[in-house]
Amino acid sequence: MKYPEIKRICCYGVGLIGTGCATNYIMKGYPVNMYNSKQTSLEKARGRIEGNCARLVEAGVLTDEQAEKALKLVTYTTSLEEALSDVQLIQESAPDKYEVKKDVIETVDKYCGNDVIIATSSSALLISQISAYSKFPERVICAHPYNPVHLIPLIELVGAEGSEDAVQHAKEFFALIGKEPVVLKKEIKGYIANRLQVVVGREIVELLERGVCTVEDADKALTFGPGIRWAIMGHMLAMQLGFAGGVKAMYDKIIVKGSDRSSYLDDMANWIKYPEDLPELSQAGVDEEMANRSPEIGNTNESLIEYRDKMLIEILKLHKKL
Repeated sequence: MKYPEIKRICCYGVGLIGTGCATNYIMKGYPVNMYNSKQTSLEKARGRIEGNCARLVEAGVLTDEQAEKALKLVTYTTSLEEALSDVQLIQESAPDKYEVKKDVIETVDKYCGNDVIIATSSSALLISQISAYSKFPERVICAHPYNPVHLIPLIELVGAEGSEDAVQHAKEFFALIGKEPVVLKKEIKGYIANRLQVVVGREIVELLERGVCTVEDADKALTFGPGIRWAIMGHMLAMQLGFAGGVKAMYDKIIVKGSDRSSYLDDMANWIKYPEDLPELSQAGVDEEMANRSPEIGNTNESLIEYRDKMLIEILKLHKKL
């Protein structure tokens, strides 16, 4: 099916993800209808979007005039009919539960035909189940962004059977606005990036449980080791440069010749249920880590967000993404 050019977008959901999506779209000059049934939630959303734009101005990404122009592109409404009027893409960022997605999809179906793409921001759910809630399942896809959405370029696209045209249309649109779309060949829980993140997180928990290191040192090891490399290129490309002969030679040595590096795989975490003491253990470690940080690099949630965004902006400038 041929989908119409995307000229106006509805952001259904006004939390961190929904407002991040809206910020990203208006930065690129696209009008956005911001929908929530509660006016108070819309006012909070307005504050987040204005704050996002203010930080972009402070970082020199936008001028005051550009930010002002972008903010005028947002329409805040409690009317679903108004929110869905004359849009070609709906970015749905409601809570990540099947029953919630079902209600949203069925409601949208009452107002929009099969040529309007519904892109769920789900971070883990199966798109085959979500799309089945629609009368037009082929137009329902997953477009999973990464927080902070207006800065991080990644967008993971997943479609169920029959949605190839919608996925391709979305891929071309997201590439046009500077995102880095990746398309899953088949659906899987958690998609790509979250699965990679969970594996690293599990090994950090394992190190903490064994008393090997503190939360702070685990974070430092990741940030100032592989994290810096990963901010430049992916794991496999980094491995290509890590051994004479490239990644094939590296894995030949590890797997075929059985180096010491392969021998510690059997000593790594392989559990599938998080430890019961994890909430308290991790929070205590993070509290200690935050206490050891200076305000300049973030020692409260608010200052940490500001520091994170500033650092992300500088990295993205190097990648020519801002």
